[in-house]
Amino acid sequence: MADTVKVWYDAEADYLEVVFRDGPGYMTETENDAVMERVDTDGHILGFGILGVSKFSKEKPLEAILRAV
Repeated sequence: MADTVKVWYDAEADYLEVVFRDGPGYMTETENDAVMERVDTDGHILGFGILGVSKFSKEKPLEAILRAV
């Protein structure tokens, strides 16, 4: 696990981003349309982003699986 985890929320865009590790990478899709994972060139997870985070509720919580390499 990372020593520091960065969390950033943009209320206007309704976008939450969590970064475990800084570095070059790119976003990839997950099984959940609202969630994108950020991975490095070796496929290791650097973090993830959630679009429309305020739309989730107790009745329909967010569920996503991030792959680990």
